[in-house]
Amino acid sequence: MRFAICTLGCKVNQYESQALERQGAARGHTQVAWEAEAEVYIVNTCTVTNLADQKDRQVIRRVRRERPGALLCVCGCFPQTHPGAAEALGADLVCGTGDRGRFWDLVEARLRSPGPVGGAVDDAMGRRVFEELPAGGLAGRTRCMLKVEDGCTNFCAYCIIPYARGPVRSLPLERAAAQAAAMAEAGYREMVLTGIELSSWGRDLPGRPELADLIEALAAAAPGMRLRLGSLEPRTVTEDFCRRVRALPGVCPHFHLSLQSGCDRTLKAMGRRYDSGRFWESVELLRSAYGDPGLTTDLIVGFPGETEADFRESLAFVEKCAFSAIHAFPYSRRPGTPAAEMANQVPNAEKKRRAGEAGALGRALRRRYLERLVGQTLEVLFEENQDGFSQGHAPNYALVKVPAGEDLHNQLRPVLIRGVGDGFVTGVLAD
Repeated sequence: MRFAICTLGCKVNQYESQALERQGAARGHTQVAWEAEAEVYIVNTCTVTNLADQKDRQVIRRVRRERPGALLCVCGCFPQTHPGAAEALGADLVCGTGDRGRFWDLVEARLRSPGPVGGAVDDAMGRRVFEELPAGGLAGRTRCMLKVEDGCTNFCAYCIIPYARGPVRSLPLERAAAQAAAMAEAGYREMVLTGIELSSWGRDLPGRPELADLIEALAAAAPGMRLRLGSLEPRTVTEDFCRRVRALPGVCPHFHLSLQSGCDRTLKAMGRRYDSGRFWESVELLRSAYGDPGLTTDLIVGFPGETEADFRESLAFVEKCAFSAIHAFPYSRRPGTPAAEMANQVPNAEKKRRAGEAGALGRALRRRYLERLVGQTLEVLFEENQDGFSQGHAPNYALVKVPAGEDLHNQLRPVLIRGVGDGFVTGVLAD
């Protein structure tokens, strides 16, 4: 049986898609490109914003329209929170964010016995055990991912994800180390550590180990592999965390710190558990430890009650932090969250304007950071050839391009940076 997977959303979704790919292949099924003919199409969805929901619906409708005879399976956060909507769009099989180990049983049973819409959507809030899935990379990728945490109990005012993923569950340290060693043995050169709320890892485990304990164990289990961390809550970054992680040569100097707003009044309304002062402390600690690491963040604009003065305060703080990249997007009103019922909702046109201005600042900050890299030699993990260049990422997550020549796929090579493009740097091999 041929199957194709479309993955929407975050790195956790990417991780779970590659696990489904591996499980399907292990059962004798053949993965094909999304555009190819297949008996089964799987849409792994996201529901973090209204725009994400729109994309989910567009992809589902298109598959149903263009592949009417195929089995359409919809899984992930969208059907977990909107199971009836996924079915109404024409899905044959509707699964949520749990019990991925049974997914292929459900698919095969549905193929054997066509009938009413099937699936498995549980109560996410009742989950207490981490579901271990095989680590690895999406088809054709050079880096692998290891999901070590699922769930979130922060319940930020704007966010639906805790209801889609349930409470915090952690992969035990020994199991995580074993998977990291297996990925190194398989030939991967970089591993991305990911989770719904990575900073909460260990909270539910005996002895409440810290994230730094896990990172040290993974570095020891896969000493020749680069380790890249997923999104961190700013309070995770302490002097002890920086001291321990800085001592591990394989950890990439790239840190994604979740900001959402640089205005303390807005942060409080969002229900975030830090203020701009604590965030700035994390920035200073990382720069003290690493010099000029890649620091990236997310920024929500147009949160209910955000005034023009609040927005200006937020942009000023973003510029002060001098991020290497930011992802700025307008607040998305999510039914079922406290923010959806807040007064003083910002008009869509104003949210769009603010998002555009924040995006322009992000592009300027990105260029300033890339310009500082000119003259440096960076070790690049090459991923693909595109438009006459071999390209890949440096440890600080800068995209690096060199003129295509020899096959560099999955190689780590030093590159002397000579120029700056639109969102990337260019250079030449240094050896």
